[in-house]
Amino acid sequence: MMVPLAKLASPVRSPRGLALQQETLSNMASERVLQPSTHLKGDWHGVKPHSFPSSWSPVGPPAHRQILDKPTAYQCFHALKIKKNYLPLCATRWSSTCKVPRITTHYTIYPRDQDKRWEGVNMERFAEEADVVIVGAGPAGLSAATRLKQLAAQHEKDLRVCLVEKAAQIGAHTLSGACLDPRAFEELFPDWKEKGAPLNTPVTEDRFGILTEKYRIPVPILPGLPMNNHGNYVVRLGHLVSWMGEQAEALGVEVYPGYAAAEILFHEDGSVKGIATNDVGIQKDGAPKTTFERGLELHAKVTIFAEGCHGHLAKQLYKKFDLRANCEPQTYGIGLKELWVIDEKKWKPGRVDHTVGWPLDRHTYGGSFLYHLNEGEPLLALGFVVGLDYQNPYLSPFREFQRWKHHPSIKPTLEGGKRIAYGARALNEGGFQSIPKLTFPGGLLIGCSPGFMNVPKIKGTHTAMKSGILAAESIFNQLTSENLQSKTIGLHVTEYEDNLKNSWVWKELYSVRNIRPSCHGILGVYGGMIYTGIFYWIFRGMEPWTLKHKGSDSDQLKPAKDCTPIEYPKPDGQISFDLLSSVALSGTNHEHDQPAHLTLKDDSVPVNRNLSIYDGPEQRFCPAGVYEFVPLEQGDGFRLQINAQNCVHCKTCDIKDPSQNINWVVPEGGGGPAYNGM
Repeated sequence: MMVPLAKLASPVRSPRGLALQQETLSNMASERVLQPSTHLKGDWHGVKPHSFPSSWSPVGPPAHRQILDKPTAYQCFHALKIKKNYLPLCATRWSSTCKVPRITTHYTIYPRDQDKRWEGVNMERFAEEADVVIVGAGPAGLSAATRLKQLAAQHEKDLRVCLVEKAAQIGAHTLSGACLDPRAFEELFPDWKEKGAPLNTPVTEDRFGILTEKYRIPVPILPGLPMNNHGNYVVRLGHLVSWMGEQAEALGVEVYPGYAAAEILFHEDGSVKGIATNDVGIQKDGAPKTTFERGLELHAKVTIFAEGCHGHLAKQLYKKFDLRANCEPQTYGIGLKELWVIDEKKWKPGRVDHTVGWPLDRHTYGGSFLYHLNEGEPLLALGFVVGLDYQNPYLSPFREFQRWKHHPSIKPTLEGGKRIAYGARALNEGGFQSIPKLTFPGGLLIGCSPGFMNVPKIKGTHTAMKSGILAAESIFNQLTSENLQSKTIGLHVTEYEDNLKNSWVWKELYSVRNIRPSCHGILGVYGGMIYTGIFYWIFRGMEPWTLKHKGSDSDQLKPAKDCTPIEYPKPDGQISFDLLSSVALSGTNHEHDQPAHLTLKDDSVPVNRNLSIYDGPEQRFCPAGVYEFVPLEQGDGFRLQINAQNCVHCKTCDIKDPSQNINWVVPEGGGGPAYNGM
């Protein structure tokens, strides 16, 4: 049924969802974070009792309700809308002979057409038509949207571009280091200085070092090496993305934050028709509430998928169109980040510092960053990245990060400071070898969704933006062609992939293609550094071979019986912190009474396989305390408890689960972290 947005009659039919969205906006606008409720107790030391909140209590003054200032169509769109024991590291492997408790209630696992509770519920959806629909308002999606409207204005064409974003506010789910190579940004916004883009910190000092347990060994950064940051900017990427959103809206892009793309729609000929936003008003047990609302369908000639790393819709497209038939499996890392306000005497605006080594061993890929921002206060962005191809199931990326901060070369900078924000996200590390086919009938992939990160450079924003620009130019040429011919209803823009392969993005990724896989040798990370020095710095990546990755990250864990448990020090509450207080600083919030969006294909697998063989690695690789194994209420054994309200949308569980039993799907729109300039 086609009904213009401006004519939809019911402006507010999901008050709980709208309240959540407005609460999140309030906290973002006040530049405050959400604090844990006062009844919470416990810590996160691996063996102590602990609990996690079902909700967060906001602090700070209420913000202006931005949604209500939008045009009618915009308002209508928005109107749709731990206390048990954490297993000891030396725990005996458990399984249960009791009936497996039901964990997953999501309709993607238990279809609603087979559920009597849904009989008689109106499942009709409104639909809207656009020329281009974009999923995800990150750097890539906003670059594509902006470039499309720039071209439309330049050629005096009327082009409707709609962009949907699952975060309650543009930039609220964005997290990166970030040290920005401005090449693509300057191409898209040549007048960015006049427009006041938040690029406030040019790099003034570039340092790199190898850490041992007690010492830092400086390594010179020679001109031409990927790590050289001359000419780059240290930015708060969430703020930059928010600014880009404003530019896109000013050009006429319809930007709809707070609504996630939950479903891909297809034409009868199999080409992509568009997307549907998520339904709202579903109880935790999967039954409809009285406030149930279907999502909205957005149809387009071309749909751009810019979901970011490991997008849940992109996973479906890989399978349907066999997009990974001729590439290697993607490999990933998890990045954890904090913002600190430090002693002004220790503040060096523009300094960029990277390290490898301790506390990781040479066979575990990873490293750290520490950036001094010039944002009007002595602000420090620091973080730690761990490759998700690690082998020891006892490893906790979060606790490695906390331990790293106590290194003698790091701790003095933080002493006397205050941590003000925390977050985490997965990042693509497969590089050139893992790029899938990028186009298919009716749509295409851009940005971190397919994965254009330059791993040794530790940068992907510039390549993501360029992919969005190239996609927009290719789509515009096809939409405005007088000789447009298409074998399918949804347009197949093959020109995009050809243009990308002829761009500097392809050349850049090809030149560094062997650096990440070179770390798999006997020397580990240090072998990769030697390889970089010889084959990249001297030959610029022109060697006539291409190395391979080890395979999928989910296949790399060794059984717990073959590994040594890792004893992590207790956090001191000044430099290092427990997980509970960290998640509180992310501002994460979800509507509690909804089905968990961390779905399990088989509820028995976490205990019978993951816990039995790998000692439950999901309770360690998750950076937000979503997964925990708790004793059964009756009988012996354990069950998996999913604290979905803690999820920071990093996708690590979907990637690293050794059974590939976890499938991350979108929660109700507006849920998730509320990052402020991360």
